[in-house]
Amino acid sequence: MEAVIAWIDAIMRETMLFAAVGFLIGGLDDLAVDAAFLARSLRRWVRKTPDPILADFPIAGCTGRIAVVVPAWDEAAVIGAMLRTTLARFDHPDWRLYVGAYPNDRATIGAIVAVATEDSRVRLTVTPAPGPTTKADCLNALWRAVCADGMAEGRPFTAIVLHDAEDVVHPGELRVYDHLLRHADTVQVPVLPLADPQSRWVSGHYIDEFAEAHGRQLPVRGALGAELPLAGVGCAISADMLQRIAEHRGGVPFDETSLTEDYELGLTVRALGGRGVFVRVRETPGGPPVAVRAYFPARLDAAVRQKARWMTGIALAGWDRIGWQAGGGLHDHWMRMRDRRAILAIPVLAIAYVALVAWGLAVMLHGVAGTKPAPVDPVLQLVLAINLCLLVWRTAMRWALVRHAYGRGEAWRSIPRMLVGNLVALLAARRAVVRYAGTLRGRPVRWDKTAHHFPDIAGLPDA
Repeated sequence: MEAVIAWIDAIMRETMLFAAVGFLIGGLDDLAVDAAFLARSLRRWVRKTPDPILADFPIAGCTGRIAVVVPAWDEAAVIGAMLRTTLARFDHPDWRLYVGAYPNDRATIGAIVAVATEDSRVRLTVTPAPGPTTKADCLNALWRAVCADGMAEGRPFTAIVLHDAEDVVHPGELRVYDHLLRHADTVQVPVLPLADPQSRWVSGHYIDEFAEAHGRQLPVRGALGAELPLAGVGCAISADMLQRIAEHRGGVPFDETSLTEDYELGLTVRALGGRGVFVRVRETPGGPPVAVRAYFPARLDAAVRQKARWMTGIALAGWDRIGWQAGGGLHDHWMRMRDRRAILAIPVLAIAYVALVAWGLAVMLHGVAGTKPAPVDPVLQLVLAINLCLLVWRTAMRWALVRHAYGRGEAWRSIPRMLVGNLVALLAARRAVVRYAGTLRGRPVRWDKTAHHFPDIAGLPDA
């Protein structure tokens, strides 16, 4: 019995020390971003700098020609509703909708054709190869179609906007892109996951993560002048920049061997000397933002697949593929490290749960044996106390950001949803490592998409 207790005590001490140090490093990293965010907010408040409003981007001032591209694989359930909603909502004077599908996905092709026969602004593009390939491969087929139409009509498109088959677009979105792309090469607007009443916890945890990512992290990146990755939806790229990237990559702008072509595209723009901006435009002063809205995966397995793709593409394969920006500043390297820390944080999180279980067993066994556990080292006690303070602060920041975007109800749910996010991350990390190992053995990269459903848009901003 004594040997077992000693063994459990040793496991508890070592795992607790490892996890405590790991959490301390991550917590201080997050605290630095919070400090930058609060400094930015204070500066804007002192200078009385409000968010721009949609009226600052008038339709009369729009001069560009925009192609909206939507890659689609196995999207027959949602693509028709998405296309009709998009056609009814956008208020830009000169735009066209290109939808990519695969020759072996007849159901999706049929849904697209049904809409295309009703509205000439919809163009179907069928990829040369059967699916699924990668999303980037489908995007390259769409890009070639956009370029060919622009050349044939003698009116090249000035910008390409990326959307997914489940997105609810904002009516004023294209106006914002049109105006801002005169001074930038890429523009990203916020992504706001919709609250799914059928999945408050799994789908709901995306609310919390995007409230932080697009409410705090991307504004900080912009304020620091760091490179801005794109989210793959709600973003626009100038046609000139895409052409430069295509020339840089040997003919096509999207890397067909990447699982996260959108993320890498934003970094490539910066590497080529381009400028990206993240912008929060309000419909009216203090009103809802111009943003992309969509339902995110509602089931645990679907969320795990999606998160695993992000981890593989950014934190594992992305580290190999793009490394660190040559000549980049400290802020660029810091942000790339933050992008990749997810896969490093997973072992810390897993070991923390092991430490928690070991602590519970140690308390129980010492109680049975009538002995007292060894005292915790004073230095470790200090680290644990600091971590507790950082956790309380992190929880409060998340609560505030979610409340700002979604209200008090979702803000309070965000606290227990942290456990859901941890579970998804742990399961996704295992899948990501297995998938990455497969690519190292030569397994081809495939589009590992999730099933989507399209919302009833009644009640959404500008519905």
